[in-house]
Amino acid sequence: MIGLEQIRRFFRVGDEEVYALRDVTLHIAAGEYVSIMGPSGSGKSTLLNIIGLLDRPTAGIYRLDGEDVTALDDEQQSRVRREKIGFVFQFFHLVPRLTAEENVELPLVLAGVPPSRRTPLVRTLLEEFGMLHRARHRPDQLSGGERQRVAIARAMVMQPDAILADEPTGNLDQYTGKEVMHLLEELHGRGVAVILVTHDPAIGGGAHRQIRMIDGRIESDSGGSAR
Repeated sequence: MIGLEQIRRFFRVGDEEVYALRDVTLHIAAGEYVSIMGPSGSGKSTLLNIIGLLDRPTAGIYRLDGEDVTALDDEQQSRVRREKIGFVFQFFHLVPRLTAEENVELPLVLAGVPPSRRTPLVRTLLEEFGMLHRARHRPDQLSGGERQRVAIARAMVMQPDAILADEPTGNLDQYTGKEVMHLLEELHGRGVAVILVTHDPAIGGGAHRQIRMIDGRIESDSGGSAR
């Protein structure tokens, strides 16, 4: 499903090149549950952003379902991202002025899905994630755990092949964090690939495959020969 070959990402700071990723090769199969761990500055979030087509590598090739997506223009990448990848972030990234229902509906609106199809999809997901009774509430009227449930429902509304989660429990208390992780594990159980970035070994250790990064490289990979 996901194939990265010799991925590099560097940024220019004055006359200096600062590397975030150094020749990373990584393959993730459909339906895998993978955690990416490492200290701050190790490159794990940069790697997730490239997998999610939120950033482009400086060099290397990224193939998604066999297609070289590094060669696509911004509009084409946006289409692939919308259709195949869902995102869950530490800070939720919900639109403040929209209700929970409208936030979940937003990707469908952007994709041009007609209202007659949007409404049942959205309400089914909100019910599934225990948020139907809060459908008319805005994010500032929801708890952190409720916001993350809405964010996960929004990530799933386009029925993506993969969910990318960047520190999804970082702003939650321990109990609520466990609930959110349980939801992600349920999605994996349905065949959705879950790729999780975390600094917490206890959370990362729950994944079936653990990748550890340091200084922009993959230091270890419990399920493959990536480097």
